[in-house]
Amino acid sequence: MNLFAFPPSRAPRLLNPLVLAYVGDAVYEVFIRQYVVSLTNHKPDHLHRLSTKYVSAKAQARALTRWLPLLTEEESDIVKRGRNAKSGTTAKNADVLEYRHSTAFECLIGYLYYCQRWERLRFLLDLALERDDV
Repeated sequence: MNLFAFPPSRAPRLLNPLVLAYVGDAVYEVFIRQYVVSLTNHKPDHLHRLSTKYVSAKAQARALTRWLPLLTEEESDIVKRGRNAKSGTTAKNADVLEYRHSTAFECLIGYLYYCQRWERLRFLLDLALERDDV
């Protein structure tokens, strides 16, 4: 059974980068929540604090920096589209550049998700777990 059985209305390459980022944000959030629940401390406050170390704009921008040398030309193009997209909103706790890189990060996740490139998506998501402050 495929729990998420609603494909996008058009090919992923043709979707607005902010739409890809919207989906990528949700995919990444679920990935991180599953990760923190796999750890030993299940107190809700601890889960939330640990999750925010990964899902903040700053953390996502850092993860994207780690990804950049590993991206294909196609993936780099998607990242550029996401970075250059004008969202009309700003992050509460990040500067403009971090926020744009965070959007690019989420855009690529959404793209790989809709393209069903599961192995590649999992590889990059696992790299995002490697925090600089650990």
